[in-house]
Amino acid sequence: MTLLLDACTAAGLAAEVRDWEDPAVDWSAYDVVLLRSPWTYVDRLPAFLTWCERVDAVTELHNPLPVVEWSLNKSYLADLAAHGVPVVPSTFVSPDADPAVAVRQFLAVHPDAREFVVKPTVGAYSKDVQRFVRALEADAAAHVARLRSEGFAALLQPYVESVDRAGETDLIYFDGVYSHAIRKSAMLMPDGTVNVPTFESRTPREADADERAVASAALAAAGAHLMLDRPLVYARVDVIRTADGTPVVLELELCEPSLNLPFTDHGATRFAEAVAGRLGVRARR
Repeated sequence: MTLLLDACTAAGLAAEVRDWEDPAVDWSAYDVVLLRSPWTYVDRLPAFLTWCERVDAVTELHNPLPVVEWSLNKSYLADLAAHGVPVVPSTFVSPDADPAVAVRQFLAVHPDAREFVVKPTVGAYSKDVQRFVRALEADAAAHVARLRSEGFAALLQPYVESVDRAGETDLIYFDGVYSHAIRKSAMLMPDGTVNVPTFESRTPREADADERAVASAALAAAGAHLMLDRPLVYARVDVIRTADGTPVVLELELCEPSLNLPFTDHGATRFAEAVAGRLGVRARR
């Protein structure tokens, strides 16, 4: 956070860190409120969205409220696919579906998937995400049932094995312009262990042209779907490669993503200047 605060100062912005759960904060006192790491929302989603609505009513929220509401549920992957964006094949389990039947039908549709993933449609930092081999179909169904009992819908995806070798590429954009990217190593281990992303699990890299094309297409599709009139101040697109090398979108992070600012020299500056540009503030040189 220090990187961004310093960059905001250099860009002529007076920035402060505030807790979304602090009832004493007067959000109307700020020209812009940037969502950065309100990760407790996962367990308090209705309260968080109510807070976003309240902030949106008194100041400028970024990213905007419709973007937050849409992007916090991974069902947006179906919307991206409908716009022609290549995404990881995704099956959403309806609340009234039988978990065992849903998993069985998913595996029938993906006979070549040696492993698959079950995740909640709302979540952060791989919370409640699990990787299964086909033989553990019953365990996967039990996980779907548990998610449903806790109020979460489930998403099923084939596990893309290239992630074990090459990880994923996370591309960061500010004001619709590509800024930088990192490589993030696999989080889901074959033994069922789920690793939390650490500094050591990420390394800077330059995204390939086809990865940037897919990421840009995803952001364009999001803008078209939500009828946005300008690019998002910030965005992260997570891309992986299928068995034939084709880049596909794994996730689109538009609410509270880690933007991996320590892994690039000028990312924080580009972010701050994007915000300053929205406010008509000239950077201090």
